[in-house]
Amino acid sequence: MTHKHAHTHTHSHQKLTGRNLLLSILLNIVITAAQVVGGLVSGSLSLLSDALHNFSDVLSLIVSYFANRLAKKEASIKRTFGFKRAEIMAAFINALSLLTIAIILIFEAVERLFNPQEISAQIVIILSGVAILGNGLSVLLLRKDSKINMNMRSAYLHLITDLMASVAVLAGGVLMRFYEIFWIDSVLTFAIAVYLIIVGYDLLKRSFKILMLYTPDTIEVRQIVTIVNALPKVKSIHHIHVWQLNEEETHLEAHIDFESNIQVSEFGKTLIEIEKILHQKFGINHVTLQPEFGKKDNKDIIVQD
Repeated sequence: MTHKHAHTHTHSHQKLTGRNLLLSILLNIVITAAQVVGGLVSGSLSLLSDALHNFSDVLSLIVSYFANRLAKKEASIKRTFGFKRAEIMAAFINALSLLTIAIILIFEAVERLFNPQEISAQIVIILSGVAILGNGLSVLLLRKDSKINMNMRSAYLHLITDLMASVAVLAGGVLMRFYEIFWIDSVLTFAIAVYLIIVGYDLLKRSFKILMLYTPDTIEVRQIVTIVNALPKVKSIHHIHVWQLNEEETHLEAHIDFESNIQVSEFGKTLIEIEKILHQKFGINHVTLQPEFGKKDNKDIIVQD
């Protein structure tokens, strides 16, 4: 069994990630408190829905922060993989929360649409402007990390959707202030909810696939079989499993049948060659192969364990 690790985070980068997350949490606590008070005073459902979404941001950022810290803990006898899946779990939880909030908002928006209420548009305009500034800063803080980490991506999506929601609420506030179009509040709430469902479902699907050990979409197992079987001395590679431990580590384990009873040193050379091919062509950085000769086992590519 061999291991090749592809680390993309430096120690200083991890410290920066934690600090940015904490700052984003504090910003969203302030925004949420202001919007709850403002929503109750003004009677704006879209402002309250934005506050609810911001509150979900606070929870998701807290989950992301602790998942980020857990992921750095070293492996042990009891936890041989450490907490490397903590951030994937956080992404899954955050995606579920996005979808749950979206469904609640849709019901509220429909109910308010049939029972419109007069709204204090000036408060909506002021507080949505505050939310835009706060969420905009949070988005900038997490933008870099969101490109390389699913956990940070989930937190980033929470923030960027709330930024967009705040922009929509501001636009609605202007329409209510100058044209008294109060039904726009419910329409904007509904639109925010639909967008949350779209981005939440995509993140939920991606994190679910990793948690369920799906073969990554970018890897074609039959192509791996064709390449490895073409190598000298190799009869067949079979009983294959390919999965992601997290976004940085892709594992492959398989049985490999040889044409002859080769020495261990010869197997070692073949193993190194296979590792190199799999890493360069498929990004697989953890390879475990069970060598075989003349063993009467199932030679299918995929075998149900």
